[in-house]
Amino acid sequence: KIPKDKLLIETDAPYLTPHPHRGKRNEPSYCKLISSKMTDISEVKEDNIENITTDNTKKLFKKII
Repeated sequence: KIPKDKLLIETDAPYLTPHPHRGKRNEPSYCKLISSKMTDISEVKEDNIENITTDNTKKLFKKII
């Protein structure tokens, strides 16, 4: 189990486009598919996953953003 304060979402843009977009260029907007899948396999609601991962990203890159 991954601690919530370590949870991040990323893309392998422009490669490894998630299903159902195979064959198209990968884009950061497809991260929504990842958060949706995380909801399916965890007990955390999607809006909570989005908030958690956004906060963790801001903490990780706090000197940049």
